[in-house]
Amino acid sequence: MAIVQIFGVKGSSPTRAAERFFKERRVPLQFVDLNVKPMGPGEIKRFADRFGLTGLLDREGKAYADAGLKYIRMPDSDLLGRIEREPKLLRLPLVRCGNLVSAGEDPAAWKEMAAAPAR
Repeated sequence: MAIVQIFGVKGSSPTRAAERFFKERRVPLQFVDLNVKPMGPGEIKRFADRFGLTGLLDREGKAYADAGLKYIRMPDSDLLGRIEREPKLLRLPLVRCGNLVSAGEDPAAWKEMAAAPAR
């Protein structure tokens, strides 16, 4: 079985759902609390390549509205900086297993990750 990385924040119910999903299936996982250790630009890029930088944003979340992002357009470089400083802007959890990635609560993608062979 491959090791699954979950990027999220403590207290986020979708993040807890992902942890529970993989623990119930006894899939080895590594949890990265984004409030303690922010994602680096390279790791964000891995997810952005799949979903687009704006596709990683939680547009329905309180942090997005509080940041005023509904009304502001900014270059990707500025948006990347905001994401690095404020992980709650992201659709959490971000989950990675090898080359497989998911953003937000996505049990279908998690099932595929849980079935992935060890690398």
